[in-house]
Amino acid sequence: MAEPTAAPPDKAFPVSWDQFHRDARALAWRLAGQGDFKGIACITRGGLVPAAIVARELGIRLIDTFCVASYHEYKTQGNLTVLKGVSQALTEVGGEDGEHVLIIDDLVDTGATAKVVRSFLPKAHFATVYAKPQGRPLVDTFITEVSQDTWIYFPWDLGLSFQAPISGHKA
Repeated sequence: MAEPTAAPPDKAFPVSWDQFHRDARALAWRLAGQGDFKGIACITRGGLVPAAIVARELGIRLIDTFCVASYHEYKTQGNLTVLKGVSQALTEVGGEDGEHVLIIDDLVDTGATAKVVRSFLPKAHFATVYAKPQGRPLVDTFITEVSQDTWIYFPWDLGLSFQAPISGHKA
């Protein structure tokens, strides 16, 4: 992976695989009984892992992808591009407006992606593992809120390396 081109944010929130799995299962617990979900539309790429966990926990077999590109060089959110919408199979069981569809993503940040996905599936239940204040009103269910100026480092983006102390002093 290439080094990010933008300066890292002041607040970093690294998430381990164990923590992410616990948070995604907590999302499934929170979603259990909230709707008659017939299928999942996961937003790629970040929504793939939590969608798999939620689908397992809720017994949902129909999982589709809504492919959106918005982050570039891992650091900056740029122009939003819809690469692929949901399939006919999902709209057949979930309804044209998504009434029985569960949308899953790892994070809602500014809400730009959520707005686009909601325009395709306006009645779907939108759930994310993490939420930032700007995007939070666009999701129905989330687990953890972080400040807008926090960058979440997901486990699939990390390798093992030294982390500088928060206070800035050298170890």
